[in-house]
Parts: sequence; structure tokens; C-alpha cells
Amino acid sequence: MFRVALVVLLGLTAFMAPLTAQAPEGWKGRLDLSESASDPDDISDVKMVTMGKGFRVTGGPAGTFWNPANTMTGNFTARATFNLMKPSGHVNYYGLIFGGADLEGAGQRYVYFLIAQNGTFIIRARRGDSVQDVQTRMTHAAIRQPGADGRSTNTLEVRVAGPTTSYVVNGVVVHTAPKSATVASDGIVGVRINHLLDVHVEGFEIQRP
Repeated sequence: MFRVALVVLLGLTAFMAPLTAQAPEGWKGRLDLSESASDPDDISDVKMVTMGKGFRVTGGPAGTFWNPANTMTGNFTARATFNLMKPSGHVNYYGLIFGGADLEGAGQRYVYFLIAQNGTFIIRARRGDSVQDVQTRMTHAAIRQPGADGRSTNTLEVRVAGPTTSYVVNGVVVHTAPKSATVASDGIVGVRINHLLDVHVEGFEIQRP
């Protein structure tokens, strides 16, 4: 479980979350704690524990999780399998981040490629408090939705090759974009789990071509 220290950045309340020995070694977390009246993060507890060959994040508020050792430049493929353990009460997103920098500071920067239980995906680029759409919310048949048991399993990939970035779900390319469409592709690779979700992440890996 997190031990949480409060940090105030540019008027936005954020939490840096050092992790206990139960979490994967070297991983860090940053919690958003939305103050939106319509969709607040009013539960501050988040758990991140090692589970099998991966880890499980149970929330709580939305968070970004990474290991600084997972920093890539040039061409690479980042991949992880996301097991939604149970659906949330409304649509929330989870998936990969890449191109991360200053993740503990006010100038945080990364691109995120996320899916949701309703079969949609989004791609966005964050710089500080500013977020721009690379691909607005879109439905795709490659995304598996929860079955009768409330669970679903989806493998996400980001493939950076030359001037192009491809976004892949379960082996199917769902979107391609020039690298110039994002803030950057070089940087830290990790995951993002939005609030009120219970997700088991396994098979996290980064490969050179």
C-alpha cells in the first residue's frame, strides 16, 4: 500500500507515492486526485502490490506508475497485458504511458494510450497540466469487454519505428500517428490506471527492434 506525501503543483493537488516492499522493486507512483465536483477522487487510498509476474493496482484515485530504469530512446516496442478484475461504476481508462519526463515535477510529460471497459480507446499527450488529444475516444472491436464474470484481458502495445508510432490492442493496430503528433516518444515507459479501477498488469516489457 502507498505511503503518501502531499505536494502542491501549479494549483493542482497531487500526491507522490513512494511504494512499500509489496510493490515491484524500483517502481514509483503519482496520484492525480481530481477535485472535479462531477467526478472527484474522494478516496485517497491506492494499493499497488506484486502479483504473479506483474502487479495489481486497486484504487482509489487515478495514478501514473513507472520505474525510471524503463527509459527508452529511438525505436522500441512497449507491451503489457491488462486484466480488468472487475468493472468500475462508470467508464474509466487504463493502459500504457511512454515518452515520460519530469514525472515527479510540475513539468510532467508523457503520452498515454488507454482503453476502457466499454471497448473504447484514447491517446493523449500531457505536458504539465495541459493535455491534448492525439486520438479522441474511439470504439474498436479489438478491445475485449468484460465477460459474465466482470473481467477482461487486453494486451496493449506501443510500437515506435522511425517517424511513426503504432498503437496496438491484442495484435491489431488501432491507430497510427507521426511521432510529431505527441510531446515526445523518448523517455520513461510505464502504466496509467484511472480511478476506481482494479487492474492486474502482467508481461510488462520493452523491446528493441
